[in-house]
Amino acid sequence: MSLAEAHRVDHTDEELAELSKEFERWPASKIIEWAVDSFGHHLAMSASMTDAVLIDLATKVDPAIEVIFIDTGYHFPETLATVEEVRRHYGLNLRMMTVARQEEELWEADPENCCSAVKVGQLDRALASKDAWMSGLRRDEAATRGQTPLVARDLRGLVKVNPIAMWTDDDVEAYIAEHDIIVNPLTRQGYPSIGCMPCTTPVAPGEDPRAGRWRNSGKTECGLHLS
Repeated sequence: MSLAEAHRVDHTDEELAELSKEFERWPASKIIEWAVDSFGHHLAMSASMTDAVLIDLATKVDPAIEVIFIDTGYHFPETLATVEEVRRHYGLNLRMMTVARQEEELWEADPENCCSAVKVGQLDRALASKDAWMSGLRRDEAATRGQTPLVARDLRGLVKVNPIAMWTDDDVEAYIAEHDIIVNPLTRQGYPSIGCMPCTTPVAPGEDPRAGRWRNSGKTECGLHLS
């Protein structure tokens, strides 16, 4: 089925669970093709701009796929520069979700609810007209992500596809090297996982890759992948 012929496809949770098992044997590119063929223009993908691996894979299947980036107002300059470099390189169909300026810095005034306000709320808006979305979530990133399915339904009722969930750090590095993928320069400066500037610190050798996120707090996820 071509992209022009793609239409909304309804899947039960049981069907999605079976598909997720089947996708364990599929390459990421084929999983993306399934998502594009199944949902067409009702599909989008989120991007953190740590690297452009998933963007590279997805645009090879559908150059016009909608890519969502949430500009929280708190990003590192390097991350915003990476957004622009990736946008220009791929001619991205980029949808930048911009958070309204607050009277006081929300990460200071209400750190517990900052992520839900500036990230989750913006993603909800971006996905309001969609039936499915893709992310670059990987099992290798953290113990909390170790059971990430290849496809499942999120709490919004949308189908969420994680095409590279099975990829290891070595797989990612190999793809970056082979395809000369754009990478956020902070990843080479001790930041293997990059979020907002006030809540991200460098990671020491031997630490968990996400140890620099919300350091000295019990928080491990911003909520984008829990919703």
